[in-house]
Amino acid sequence: MLFDMNALPADIRYKILTATVTPRPIAWITTQAANGTTNAAPFSFFNVMGHEPPTVAVGILRSPERGFKDTANNILSTGEFVIHLVTAAMAEAMNATCVNVPPEVDELKWAGIRVEPSNMVAPPRIADCPVAFECRSLASVVTGPYQVTVIGQIVCAHVSDEFVVDARRGYIDTPALKLISRMHGSGWYAHSTDLFQLARPE
Repeated sequence: MLFDMNALPADIRYKILTATVTPRPIAWITTQAANGTTNAAPFSFFNVMGHEPPTVAVGILRSPERGFKDTANNILSTGEFVIHLVTAAMAEAMNATCVNVPPEVDELKWAGIRVEPSNMVAPPRIADCPVAFECRSLASVVTGPYQVTVIGQIVCAHVSDEFVVDARRGYIDTPALKLISRMHGSGWYAHSTDLFQLARPE
């Protein structure tokens, strides 16, 4: 079956992409508006893009009601954000911040999620997430009506001590993090289990 993406309605394009590009890591992003209001929301159009410098890319879709989502507006206006990786233990809290509330509502306070100050950027970190990347925007590309892709540089990374095997060599106990990822369809997620390994050919 050939799908001409230019000829398909937007909702069908979305379904094809999200049903095939899986699993997708989740960027649970905190931002801060110019007036100081904090925002939190998860995004699964996300991944790391390189390490010299360490970069991430996040695709932020439009809000049907307001155009640019609060996360996009805040990053475009301040250039700062924090990406948290989502563990199975934090899944319900992450999902709570998907709530559709006005921009002046702090989703973190609304959901009762603990935060702590970041080290190098203004938006706070989610205290119970074992991995967080403090980021500054390198570039933003508006790819469609109110749809934006943000490329950010990670200025510092936080990893909970219990998951650091060897800090000097950068060894992390990845399976122990129990990160979840986004799958197909409405509300489907996956655990990071049932792993296998392949040796790279010489």
